[in-house]
Amino acid sequence: MSAKVQGLMADLAAAIGPSAETGERASRRSVGILTGRANRLSDLAAGAVVDNPQELVDPARCRIWERHNRDYAALSAERCSDLIESMIAQGRQETAAIVRRVHDSEAFDFEVICGARRHWTVAWLRANNRPEIRYLVEVRDLTDEQAFRMSDIENRARQDLSDLERARDYVRAIELYYGGRQKDMARRINVSESWLSRYLDLARLPEDLVCAFADPFELKVSHIGQLKPLLKADGVRASVLAEARRVRLARSGGEGRAPGTVPEVIRQLKRIAEGEGARPSSRAKPPPAPKKTGMDSVVLRNTAGASILRVDSKDRRGLSITLMHKAGATRAEAEAALRDLLDHHWVG
Repeated sequence: MSAKVQGLMADLAAAIGPSAETGERASRRSVGILTGRANRLSDLAAGAVVDNPQELVDPARCRIWERHNRDYAALSAERCSDLIESMIAQGRQETAAIVRRVHDSEAFDFEVICGARRHWTVAWLRANNRPEIRYLVEVRDLTDEQAFRMSDIENRARQDLSDLERARDYVRAIELYYGGRQKDMARRINVSESWLSRYLDLARLPEDLVCAFADPFELKVSHIGQLKPLLKADGVRASVLAEARRVRLARSGGEGRAPGTVPEVIRQLKRIAEGEGARPSSRAKPPPAPKKTGMDSVVLRNTAGASILRVDSKDRRGLSITLMHKAGATRAEAEAALRDLLDHHWVG
């Protein structure tokens, strides 16, 4: 019989009747337990063992970290269906979320760093006839930068976090934690600068362009190579963004047909940029090429060819702009064009 089994039998015997151990053996056992505890504390102090407590808590007592890379508002039973099925089958949450304690709120005890989908799923199950399921959390002591890196490492291996969510997280983090230095951030999160650059480009796409897609979360970092060139020249950029706004309007019930999938939207925007196509509903001629009015001047037009504004010059100090408010464009188109110029040129 092994020593481990003998020890177990001795413990069982002690629980049933008087102990048959001699004083010497009992003394040795006590010394062994104390030595084991001392060794454990020594390992913890030396960092050889990490002891992160886990707790089962009410998800209502946990708030999502404001810089979490998950779009919590976009979560739904459909997007979390795999977790819902798993927790119902297991009767519990299998993998602990990473949280840190908060001390600035009476409403919350913890802040979720990693595990927003698990938080949403547990809350949904508790509200749908499974009140016994609780939120399993692992409590850590983390700075904001450490929290960002931990969240990134965990979610980089997951397929359910969209490229757009990850990209938006990176573009926030580079300013918050790395002083806008792409090289420093790439080294800190252990990726190449070119890899990081593609995600930053995705996050910096104009909102009008992103909203042209039926589900922006289907945009991939691989699409940057097709979209970024469409936005380089001011005149082409204006036409592409005007078409993106038209596509969005058509999808919400406006005139014309809206392309459905991501590749279809990209093809339509490319046709506008290349001057090969026009609005599908009217078969009108493509918008004329930007009209040069001087060495650095360019006229921005809408899809019907009406002038919106003219960029008269561009230098290190800024832009000189003429607003062409009587040329046939709408105020909404002028506001959109001005907003895009700000997004494109304004620094900081």
